Amino acid sequence: MWDLRRLRLLHELQLRGTITAVARSLNYSPSSVSQQLAKLEDEVGADLLQPAGRKVRLTPQGERLARYAARIIDLEEEMRSSLASAEPVAETIRVAALESAARALLPHALTLLRASAPHLRVEVAVVPPETGLSELEARTYDLGMAEQYPGHTRAHRDGLDRQVFGTDTIRLAVPPGSRIDDLTEARSMAWVMEPIGTASRAWALQQCRAAGYEPDIRFDATDLDVHIHLIGAGHAVGLLPDLVWSGTRAERSLVDLVDLPGPSHRELFTSTRTAIAGRPAITAMRAALTEAHREVANTP
Repeated sequence: MWDLRRLRLLHELQLRGTITAVARSLNYSPSSVSQQLAKLEDEVGADLLQPAGRKVRLTPQGERLARYAARIIDLEEEMRSSLASAEPVAETIRVAALESAARALLPHALTLLRASAPHLRVEVAVVPPETGLSELEARTYDLGMAEQYPGHTRAHRDGLDRQVFGTDTIRLAVPPGSRIDDLTEARSMAWVMEPIGTASRAWALQQCRAAGYEPDIRFDATDLDVHIHLIGAGHAVGLLPDLVWSGTRAERSLVDLVDLPGPSHRELFTSTRTAIAGRPAITAMRAALTEAHREVANTP
């Protein structure tokens, strides 16, 4: 029988591309990963890796086995999930959280979970959605939080589900007293946006282009507090989601907010592997986030 741990390593290599990345992810040494994959080749009786310069890549047989390995791992997770007791049991759920939603919703969601599922241990990492969804697929996390924008749906990934748990209005934030009343009037201003490659930046660029201009992007930052203070000091304009003000209401006076035309909200969703979607811990965490969003969104 082939060793499941070695099959996991092969699956990780298919996802991450290099032995070094696999080793870093799983806290192994690269030599240990290489040795285990060599043993898997002996077990299978076929070449699974081939040299590619100073690195290695999967052979066609390796690619085929890695796909089967993913299915085997999914089946194991699905079996464990289906056998999970209906009675509360101590377990850990690992969550990849979107920064703005984590700040606004996570504390309240954890408070709700303390009452509804006190047996759960929740571990959270605040990471960009692009990273969170990728690492969810790689099984670093059990649940990911992400967002998508009107006309810019995120790519669907095989083996991952998606549940929308709320929406979040986005507005143009401008320096106080600037008298900018719409997106077109922000043409001459410097802009602050999130970094290249993020969904929020792609959507913001499209809004400016639809208004007839290419924005002068002078600042990029993942931390939306940086956006707020640059805008408040008169150095930029930007697009900010309403959830950024939750828990920091005093800062809302730093900027003026202008409504955008057309659909101007992002969808907030959670994603998990379909094999574990039925786990009580996943269900409880999703319910807590949905309720936290409902309560926060209805707070004036």
